[in-house]
Amino acid sequence: MVLDGWKERAARIRQEVRALSLAIGDPRTPRIARLLAIVVVAYALSPIDLIPDPIPVVGYLDDVVLIPAGVILVLRLVPPVVMDDARRRAADGEGAAGGLGRIGAAIIVVLWLISIGLAGYLVYRVL
Repeated sequence: MVLDGWKERAARIRQEVRALSLAIGDPRTPRIARLLAIVVVAYALSPIDLIPDPIPVVGYLDDVVLIPAGVILVLRLVPPVVMDDARRRAADGEGAAGGLGRIGAAIIVVLWLISIGLAGYLVYRVL
């Protein structure tokens, strides 16, 4: 079935996010990859989305496009040896990354506040 393929892909992405959360703490991971990985993992684990899910079609766009694109980009930046080690550790059950969910929520809230402030400023300037 079509849904089985999607479920398998979603499980694979979840596993990669867990592995990325472990790769963040590895000293062999380049700084830029760490920063980007923190943002991707935090956003993936955050209970708050930039685009709320109840919005038809567009609401799930961030989950379907942004997270996999971020994971792919970070995977290209992290050395393969580090990712192999992180995947092995994630398969053993490490890397829940619960604290990053709160960090991700804070980052998303700040982005929303900045967006709202910018929109308010633009409306004020126009009117």
